[in-house]
Amino acid sequence: MSSKILIIEDEEKISRFVELELGYEGYSTTKAFDGRTGLELAETGEFDLIILDVMLPKLSGMEVLRRIRRTSSVPIIMLTARDSVMDKVFGLDSGANDYITKPFAIEELLARIRTALRKTIPEDSGILSASGLLLDTGRHTVTVMGKPIDLTKREFDLLHFLLKNKGMVITRESLLENVWGFDFTGETNAVDVYVRFLRGKIDEMFNIKLIHTVRGVGYVIKDEK
Repeated sequence: MSSKILIIEDEEKISRFVELELGYEGYSTTKAFDGRTGLELAETGEFDLIILDVMLPKLSGMEVLRRIRRTSSVPIIMLTARDSVMDKVFGLDSGANDYITKPFAIEELLARIRTALRKTIPEDSGILSASGLLLDTGRHTVTVMGKPIDLTKREFDLLHFLLKNKGMVITRESLLENVWGFDFTGETNAVDVYVRFLRGKIDEMFNIKLIHTVRGVGYVIKDEK
């Protein structure tokens, strides 16, 4: 069965071009030309991936992204005419899987779509734990000693992956590949930044040692003795 892709793009020429190219590649597509309609379609849960423009009428792409991420982890690739680092950081931190700047080569977009779909991992249900922390994958919640912790999607995904591999040392490269959801060729300090975020919200707040650094390699979660 072909993957279903939702294209939320208000520029009809771009939308039509992407639709045709994806059709040639065997994908099934649906289009929306404004944020509100796109969000309504996205909330049906029938799509394997969403291509989402940042600048949209009726509802901005960032707001659409934020609302989708309340209930869904569907891969989302953002499109933007702005090449601002802060825009990209905000989009990725809000839950986008990838970001591509207009104008773009269709080959690059297709490659990113293939990568995002390949890296999609179904949500598992159940509870993961370590050192008094409980992560509920079904409810998408985290508590420490019974107190809820507010995490961004990226922080939750990073913690989730480390907990799934509790006791195993995970390299920064592996974390980028599995948590960020696309092949990352730049600096790996993004992992260090998000580990610091998690430590600030969990380790320092509750005086526990959850995430351990293995110098020169990566990180590991161990149960505190």
